[in-house]
Amino acid sequence: MNRDAVDPRLTTASIATNILSGLCLMAEEHGIACEHWFAGLPLARAQVDDASVRVSYRQASRVVQRALRDLPDADVGLRLGRQQTIGNFGLLGLAMMTARTFGDAVVIGLQYTPVSGSLMDLELDASDPRTLALVASPRAPEDAILPFLCEELFASTLMLCRGLVGPAFRPLRLELAYPAPAYASEYETLFECEVRFDMPRNRELVDPAWLSRRLPAYNPVSAQQALALCRAQMPRGPASDEIVVAVRQLLRARLHENPGLGDIAAELHLTERTLRRQLVAAGSGFRRLHDEVRSERARELLRGSDLPIAQVGASVGFRDAREFRRAFKRWTGRTPSAMRLMP
Repeated sequence: MNRDAVDPRLTTASIATNILSGLCLMAEEHGIACEHWFAGLPLARAQVDDASVRVSYRQASRVVQRALRDLPDADVGLRLGRQQTIGNFGLLGLAMMTARTFGDAVVIGLQYTPVSGSLMDLELDASDPRTLALVASPRAPEDAILPFLCEELFASTLMLCRGLVGPAFRPLRLELAYPAPAYASEYETLFECEVRFDMPRNRELVDPAWLSRRLPAYNPVSAQQALALCRAQMPRGPASDEIVVAVRQLLRARLHENPGLGDIAAELHLTERTLRRQLVAAGSGFRRLHDEVRSERARELLRGSDLPIAQVGASVGFRDAREFRRAFKRWTGRTPSAMRLMP
């Protein structure tokens, strides 16, 4: 049986596009076209630069596989990872930077991993009092991209940790569950520690003494604000299939045009029949999604702006204000005016 069909972790669109965006920028620096990396996927090159877009592991891994075939450098993961700074981690980086201690920052980083766009599952192993281990597990057994995933993860984590506590930070040891590549010496140069290959797990071992290190940018108010924003970016509600998320994202971007099933199918390079079938298989439907996205956006505008109700309706695809009022009452049980007055 196809694993993709039974493991929702592979098809749930909950991963930020940071890594894919970085790969595309790297390709453009080399003068390499990357639009074909997205062929056959409900995803386009322009979307990976949108902070609100989420993709599934299956989508991301296919893009990574295609990118690794095209990019000229063997150590793509190391190169991409060591370019990262706290700023590249966005709100998550800010939340970690303003934490009280390095240990608090580590907990925040693990708690909000989806916000960072990581393609690996992470856990902290503190079973040995002499070491603290960050354990990274691949979501699927894909040997071809495992070195890239580990290189990007551990190198970017290293840059993040050095940004938090200073350049003196270095792991005790790095253990990787794949054979040493031809450029293995670059690992030791970057991580400044012992690196072991062909190990049972992918682990970065750190001295627990780092955990109590106070962070110079600690600010309780900023920390609370950043954490609230991170929580807002976490996946909410039932897990959504990748096709459902793709359709919702395209609908939201084109709401004012009132796109139909054919318009969205064309954007996804699918026939209307295929898109309809895929949505049904995901337990959804086009009209339901269209109404959900219109309702969500209308409520945002009614509560967060002073736009006249007719303009709110136009923003979500209604040319007639009366039609918008009727639809809104059907969606929410309230009139737009009543929604605007709610506390």
